[in-house]
Amino acid sequence: MLSLIMSFVAWSIDEPVWEAEFVGLRNYRDLLADPVFVASLFLTLGYTAATVCLEIVVGLAIALLLNLNLPYIRFFRVALIVPMMVTPIVAALCWKLLLDPTYGLVDYLMRSPIIWLGDPMLALITVGGVSVWQNAPFVALLVLAGLQSLPKDVMEAATIDGATRIAQFRHITLPFLSPYLLVALLLRTIFEFRAFDNVYVMTAGGPANATLVLSIYVYQTSFFSFDLTLASAASWVMLLVVLATCLFLIAAMRRKEPD
Repeated sequence: MLSLIMSFVAWSIDEPVWEAEFVGLRNYRDLLADPVFVASLFLTLGYTAATVCLEIVVGLAIALLLNLNLPYIRFFRVALIVPMMVTPIVAALCWKLLLDPTYGLVDYLMRSPIIWLGDPMLALITVGGVSVWQNAPFVALLVLAGLQSLPKDVMEAATIDGATRIAQFRHITLPFLSPYLLVALLLRTIFEFRAFDNVYVMTAGGPANATLVLSIYVYQTSFFSFDLTLASAASWVMLLVVLATCLFLIAAMRRKEPD
């Protein structure tokens, strides 16, 4: 609640709180006039959309593979949760070391020094890739639970009727999994939009603001520029965007529910 009040006042950190001046929507107008904030907002939207889509696709593919009756499949199902169990900061530090151009294992195996976190485009792709690596297993587990509860008699009837595997997946499996996928989409959108840990550890918003997502923008505005009023306004913009996205996805989930 204090951050909401702070977003409507003008106040400096060296002034008493009771001397804060009410300025209405000026902080929000300043945000929209700040090209760094606008670029950060669009970057966050694009980053969230790309990472969440990849997590859904990769998670669905992994779940379909783990649903097969193969040898040692239980071992792979257990191994699936390993990336999820690693703390995001620890995972980001490990990947930062692995991708180091001087002594990193990845460049050593590729026999080519690539500055993964120093190039603006590569840095954004790399940070997003690490997020997909760590969070796609969550989607896979959720979808795998749906696959395990898929009615077998329906699939057997489709097989008897001559439906191909692609037709079964398109017309039976995918519609049945749509509620699970929408739940995964909702949860991952919320978490990716406020992504901070791996981005801060690996790039801290750089290079050249190439990975300056909104959470990093709020952090820098708060603790580097000490402009708490502007940072409060930015954080509430984040909340409103996430809220609008969640309401849209919840409405989509309700439309998918049978009457």
